[in-house]
Amino acid sequence: MQLGVNVPNFGPGTDPGVLREWARTVEGLGFDLLMVSDHVAVTPDVAVRYPEPFHEPFTTLSWLAGTTTGLRLGTTVLVLPYRNPLLVARMAGTLDRLSGGRFVLGVGVGWARQEFDALGVPFGARGRLTDEYLGALRETWQQHGGSVPVWVGGHSEAALRRAVRFGDAWHPLRLPLARMRSVLAEHPVPGFAPRIALRLTDAPVEDPERPAGVGSVDQVIGDLRQLRDLGAETVVFDPYHGDPEETRRPQTAWRDLTTVTSQWKAETT
Repeated sequence: MQLGVNVPNFGPGTDPGVLREWARTVEGLGFDLLMVSDHVAVTPDVAVRYPEPFHEPFTTLSWLAGTTTGLRLGTTVLVLPYRNPLLVARMAGTLDRLSGGRFVLGVGVGWARQEFDALGVPFGARGRLTDEYLGALRETWQQHGGSVPVWVGGHSEAALRRAVRFGDAWHPLRLPLARMRSVLAEHPVPGFAPRIALRLTDAPVEDPERPAGVGSVDQVIGDLRQLRDLGAETVVFDPYHGDPEETRRPQTAWRDLTTVTSQWKAETT
């Protein structure tokens, strides 16, 4: 099972030097995958949690591709209805080729109504548009050769149907283990690549609704074991918890990532 990190590409502390150091840290710790988020118009509903500067994901990952070697690079998740699918196919294919086949396209339908309005995209049609655009991506890659792995986010019935129809993996975001286990028991999916939180606590968290990745280091390692047993090919850690000021203190996330990956390697090697 491979491990990845969702790196903040937004917020007051995220300048080019910090992004470069994130990439060096993630690759240096032996992670397999670095992913970034997507917003185009940072409207007030977005800015509360993901404020400017917000670095555009394709541009950011292209730059980071040149500063890394074997690290895979991806989006978690690209809001697919925001862009013409032919443009997405071109950008994703180019980034994949220039990086030596290291790109993963994680996609979702989006949630920020004000951002949809600012971009002139009908919020109520986002599910239908996502399905249409995924079909267009597949058709474009079939016509021109080559393809990029597609991970489909979301956990609604529509999202699961979308993952089965168009995706290489189901990519749920920050769910409790029990919820993921239940979904997998009821739905055959093409692959399983969850994104979970990463927040280490001194004492175990006893909440039955505890999200995977939150708790003592032993709990988090236990989460990884259970996800591996559920068939996860990749698990992506998300160390950001909603406060933009966190981006000024990446050392906390780097410490937690070091702790978890060191213990996981000791157990699995």
